Amino acid sequence: MRVLGIDPGTATTGYGIVEDGPDGELRVVAYGTVLTPYDMPMADRLRSIFEQINGILLLHQPDCAAVEKLFFYRNVTTAMAVGQARGVALLCLSLAGVPLGEYTPMEVKQSVSGYGNADKKQVQQMVKVLLRMEETPKPDDAADALAVAMCHHRVEGMARLVRRAE
Repeated sequence: MRVLGIDPGTATTGYGIVEDGPDGELRVVAYGTVLTPYDMPMADRLRSIFEQINGILLLHQPDCAAVEKLFFYRNVTTAMAVGQARGVALLCLSLAGVPLGEYTPMEVKQSVSGYGNADKKQVQQMVKVLLRMEETPKPDDAADALAVAMCHHRVEGMARLVRRAE
C-alpha cells in the first residue's frame, strides 16, 4: 500500500510518501515540499499548489492519502490561508479518486510517537527511526507529512485486518 501524506500550508505544503517494502517494513518513497512565493497573489499560489500536488499524484500514484486537519491557530489569517491550501489538497485528491483520511496533529503524534503531546523534535526523531532513515527528514513540513502518511498507513492496515477477519 502506497500512502501520500500532506501537511498543508500556503507558503510550504509538505508531502511524504511511504509504502510497504519487500521485507514487510514501511519505507520512504519520496518526500519534499510544494513551495509558493510569499509575494505571489493568493489565487496564483493556490493554483500552483494544485498543479504541484497533481504532479506528485501523477508521478507517484498513491493508493490512498491523508491530510492533516486544521486544529487551532491563534492567528485567524494564518488559519484561513492554511485552510485554503488544505482545501486545494482535498480537491486534488478527490478529483484523482484517491481514497482519503484526515487526522488531527494529536492523532498523528499519537500514532507515530505513542504520545499525543509529543513535540516536533520527538515526532521527527520517530519518523527517522521508524522509516530507517539516515538523517531526520527536512524541512519540518516534509517530516510532518511523512508522519501523516505513517499514521494513515497504520489506520488503514488495521482496517484491512478487521475487514479480513469479518
